[in-house]
Amino acid sequence: MKKLLFSLLASTLLVALAGCGSSSTGQSPQNSAAPAPTEEKKEQNLLEKVKADGKMLIGTEGTYAPFTFHDQSGKLTGYDVEVVTEVAKRIGVEPVFQETQWDAMFAGLDSKRFDVVANQVGIRPDRQEKYDFSNPYTVSTAVLVTHKDNTTVKGFADIKGLKAAQTLTSNLTDIAKKNGAEIVGVEGFNQAIDLLVSKRVDVTINDGISLLDFMKQKPDVPIKIIAKDPNVAKNGFLFRKGSTELVDAFNKALDDMTKDGTLAKISEKWFGADVSK
Repeated sequence: MKKLLFSLLASTLLVALAGCGSSSTGQSPQNSAAPAPTEEKKEQNLLEKVKADGKMLIGTEGTYAPFTFHDQSGKLTGYDVEVVTEVAKRIGVEPVFQETQWDAMFAGLDSKRFDVVANQVGIRPDRQEKYDFSNPYTVSTAVLVTHKDNTTVKGFADIKGLKAAQTLTSNLTDIAKKNGAEIVGVEGFNQAIDLLVSKRVDVTINDGISLLDFMKQKPDVPIKIIAKDPNVAKNGFLFRKGSTELVDAFNKALDDMTKDGTLAKISEKWFGADVSK
């Protein structure tokens, strides 16, 4: 009996020791206190990046008066330059302009050379599929322009088969194509006018506000406005798709500028009228 009792006590002790061993080989206190995995760094959106950098990269032509051009001192100025500079100021960053030709501006935006394009970009459905736009800050009408000596072109219906000087990706070019014109590609507004004055093209379709200002500045240039397109074009600032936060910041700044009269004041300065609506 004593022998049996001794065996039972020995077995109980072994089980207890086995339990202690199991506990000591489990998850150690050191392991349970290990630091949590490092959280993935949140990617900055474009507005956050612009604010962190303290500057906003702006693509513009610099040759498209009165919207973006150089004055007699060589300073970049114009309606678009002033509007986007005021927007940047309200967002709290420095505007940094990078000039390029019109047709290169979309590629520059795609490749992230710019954060935004400020160059009277027409808001069109096909562009909205690929890009974001701010709310419109200019409303304008396309006009048909010929040399002053031209007596045969009396409207858009007369330009079929004629040479039209146009930047290739402009919405104004679409109007020329729609009316059957042969497109002669140019780098910008000034080259289109030069070709027209030298009679190497027959017509150009361009922005009415820009033409009126140009003819006011240079009344001796032998060109004339023949007709206005019946459709009104709305223009906005252009962004890469997904720039939601920066677009919202632009729209807020534009709304505030409308409410406090700043946008109308800039417009009056350049055009003598409010072209923002």
